[in-house]
Amino acid sequence: PMGRLLSPGRLGGGGRPGPRMGTFIGVYLPCLQNILGVILFLRLTWIVGVAGVLESFLIVSMCCTCTMLTAISMSAIATNGVVPAGGSYYMISRSLGPEFGGAVGLCFYLGTTFAGAMYILGTIEIFLVSALFWAAIIQAETAEGEAAAMLHNMRVYGTCTLVLMAMVVFVGVKYVNKLALVFLACVVLSILAIYAGVVKTAFDPPDIPVCLLGNRTLSRRGFDICAKFHTANNSTTPTALWGLFCNSSMPSATCDEYFAQNNVTEIQGIPGVASGVLLGEHNLWSAYTDKGAFVERKGTPSVPVPEESRASGLPYVLTDIMTYFTMLVGIYFPSVTGIMAGSNRSGDLRDAQKSIPTGTILAIVTTSFIYLSCIVLFGACIEGVILRDKFGEALQGKLVIGMLAWPSPWVIVIGSFFSTCGAGLQSLTGAPRLLQAIARDGIIPFLQVFGHGKANGEPTWALLLTALICETGILIASLDSVAPILSMFFLMCYMFVNLACAVQTLLRTPNWRPRFRYYHWALSFLGMSLCLALMFICSWYYALVAMLIAGCIYKYIEYRGAEKEWGDGIRGLSLNAARYALLRVEHGPPHTKNWRPQVLVMLNLDEEQRVKHPRLLSLTTQLKAGKGLTIVGAVLEGTYLDKHVEAQRAEENIRSLMGVEKTKGFCQLVVSSNLRDGMSHLIQSAGLGGMKHNTVLMAWPESWKQEDNTFSWKNFVETVRDTTAAQQALLVAKNVDLFPQNQERFGDGDIDVWWVVHDGGLLMLLPFLLRQHKVWRKCRMRIFTVAQVDDNSIQMKKDLQVFLYHLRISAEVEVVEMVENDISAFTYEKTLMMEQRSQMLKQMQLSKTEREREVHVAPTHARGSARSQRPPAIPPLPEVIQFGDLKSQNGSCCHALLSHQAQLIHDRNTASHSVVATRTQAPSTPDKVQMTWTKEKLIAEKYKNKEPGVSGFKDLFSLKPNQSNVRRMHTAVKLNGVVLSRSRGAQLVLLNMPGPPRNRQGDENYMEFLEVLTEGLNRVLLVRGSGREVVTIYS
Repeated sequence: PMGRLLSPGRLGGGGRPGPRMGTFIGVYLPCLQNILGVILFLRLTWIVGVAGVLESFLIVSMCCTCTMLTAISMSAIATNGVVPAGGSYYMISRSLGPEFGGAVGLCFYLGTTFAGAMYILGTIEIFLVSALFWAAIIQAETAEGEAAAMLHNMRVYGTCTLVLMAMVVFVGVKYVNKLALVFLACVVLSILAIYAGVVKTAFDPPDIPVCLLGNRTLSRRGFDICAKFHTANNSTTPTALWGLFCNSSMPSATCDEYFAQNNVTEIQGIPGVASGVLLGEHNLWSAYTDKGAFVERKGTPSVPVPEESRASGLPYVLTDIMTYFTMLVGIYFPSVTGIMAGSNRSGDLRDAQKSIPTGTILAIVTTSFIYLSCIVLFGACIEGVILRDKFGEALQGKLVIGMLAWPSPWVIVIGSFFSTCGAGLQSLTGAPRLLQAIARDGIIPFLQVFGHGKANGEPTWALLLTALICETGILIASLDSVAPILSMFFLMCYMFVNLACAVQTLLRTPNWRPRFRYYHWALSFLGMSLCLALMFICSWYYALVAMLIAGCIYKYIEYRGAEKEWGDGIRGLSLNAARYALLRVEHGPPHTKNWRPQVLVMLNLDEEQRVKHPRLLSLTTQLKAGKGLTIVGAVLEGTYLDKHVEAQRAEENIRSLMGVEKTKGFCQLVVSSNLRDGMSHLIQSAGLGGMKHNTVLMAWPESWKQEDNTFSWKNFVETVRDTTAAQQALLVAKNVDLFPQNQERFGDGDIDVWWVVHDGGLLMLLPFLLRQHKVWRKCRMRIFTVAQVDDNSIQMKKDLQVFLYHLRISAEVEVVEMVENDISAFTYEKTLMMEQRSQMLKQMQLSKTEREREVHVAPTHARGSARSQRPPAIPPLPEVIQFGDLKSQNGSCCHALLSHQAQLIHDRNTASHSVVATRTQAPSTPDKVQMTWTKEKLIAEKYKNKEPGVSGFKDLFSLKPNQSNVRRMHTAVKLNGVVLSRSRGAQLVLLNMPGPPRNRQGDENYMEFLEVLTEGLNRVLLVRGSGREVVTIYS
């Protein structure tokens, strides 16, 4: 019962707004007309007969409770703001968002369409079984073929009726709406006739004989006299009944054994209210049977016979389907649907906010009363065998209710015929309009075509689709099979209405202020649970299919649909969940097992606010593989007031690029007076609560050597210092524009890790994460570590392999030996060029005296304390490649070692620790690096530490600044040579990134060293750990 889905004329665009209607005409009557329908006339008696009065009462109560709760939720939604014409679809989509709206809208549409099919089948059933059973086109040869023939007739007539109805709807909806009240009058008259008939049976029961053989009901189609012998003129002749059961009409003929053993009796089909049929055990309890069982009267004597072969052609009444409780729920439920009819016409009401709740709830109360009273009255008036005889075969094919009604059976036949016809037409007018409304919203792209219609807005294409879907229902041909399908779709729709109300109430959305006060989230929740339960009670496999359909539509809209911002409740739900999760994540730093790079990507923008290095985002996507947090940051120079338009444009550009590169994350843009501060602000404040970044990814400033670009390297070095201070890891991509796009695939190649300093293990983790992505999946991972002359390189390799095995990372391990040799002329030349260049710049920036003071103060201040404890065995080397300060594992001292090559391989187990922390005497971080070196070295180190380190102290002062530069440059050139020899052809090289010098004078030299260190390599990722990240060997 889904009539008036969307009031025609208002949604269609054509038609002027008619007179505004009140509660009675506008809501109550349409609801009544839609709820009362075909099931009441064709199936209610049968349900009472099969399930018994008590269980039928339970079925109807469940269904009515379900619709009542839904009506309460719907009233709340309908009175929360103005509901435009479009009814339930608009209510749900505007309160739950386009995904749910579309899914429910389509469920509702399919339900309405199948309802149309069900009505047409009902119409034909009344037409064929009751009124004109001679009109059947396909006649059955035998008794078995009868059911099949009946279905074929239904298909033929049903299709014709559908075509006729579609034509009527196509030609003019006006007429359908004018006839609506006529149809309603038919229904009301029929119901009154039933009540009148029941009252009449109390004092004058109608004479309706039913013929029983033993306790089996006989079909009154092939005989008139209910007896074995017929006495006339003192001679006894066998009756027509005898002829049906025996092989000839002679008294001596051989007969069916059951016929011979049992008597033929005649009982009254409608004994009346006063007869006590209800309280005898006949109608109170259920009588479920298999398919093809005899319809038997309880309590009648019957002589059983040995299991006979079911003789075909005997005039028994047999059940046509297997019956059980849950199946009856599915067949009955469509007779309570139709509660949306009032809200669907919200556009035509004088005061929708008052009328919809009152009218709908009153209609449900009325119809529930009618159904429940009918169940009791049917059970009290009618003999059980007649109730269970679905097609009225024992009554020569008359409708059972027809026989009960007063004054004439034809009131019911004609009334029910018109009401089912009318409801069918209503469905066929309503469903296309709903589809048109969904199509016009544009949330489901492939439905767009159904939004178009005739010039006056009639949905032609939608009508065509509706008729086609309806035809599938008619080809199923059995009312009992179509009913559960439409129960599913309606239950799904009602479930979402309840969900919408519950979600809005629980989230306390500021916009949720319904006029209708008598709702509560618990009621909505109960309604939702009941709907879900009823879906699975009716038929679990239909329920799963319906949910699958709804789920597919939901995902499809989410994936393809237009972005609609309707201020829906589900978005509020996501926000609430996100807030809750963020508060949970807040406590303390994550455990090392959960450590993964949460990346802040620093993008540079050009003058037109476009991204300079888009490959940086590709790298991010490949590194994240969609997991973890990504914040894409960028800085604009200037003041926010002047630049907010550019900032918006830049943000749009970045977002669109993130879309292209499939980077899932957030964009954060800062306008700051200079780039340096802006980057510092981003590093400090990006993220929220526990969702903060712990790794910064930036591009190497390629153009740092150009004269006009003096500040880019300063910014870079300062940012490096900032990340160290913030205890964040840093990744610098050099030659970033050579990095692969997300569509590229490397067939083979190596990812080379140069593990020069054994820090927390970020270096190990990155290639592992990269290889999760399709671009790098086929690359091999190689790990190189550098050994001094006096190291046991074989042992080192073994230890490293064991370590990797425990880390569950597969990689080749190589130990590369660096041999100490003379400082080459090439190194001198490089150093000289570097120094001359920095000299020139310094003259621009500093006076001579300042410069001298810097040179003398810095060494004493920065290096003295650390140098004093250094063993004299190793000649001091400048601290270029100083990778943070280090803490010896025995905990005896916490000193900064100088970065000799010897220190490049951490001889002791050390944890990298930020420079700043040591200088301010902060407690050192307790993280250990899980790396095992040989025992001998460890012991040797302990003894070395105890020797006085006087000579090292003197060495410091004898070093001239340029000499230290030469030394550093030597280290860089050497290391670069080693790396090139092994990794020139690698797809990607990962290197430890040395920390910047403490003395700011050396910043530019530092850039030069890094440049030399990575010279000649294609793609380089410089990695500087924060000391917090640890790759763990424990699960």
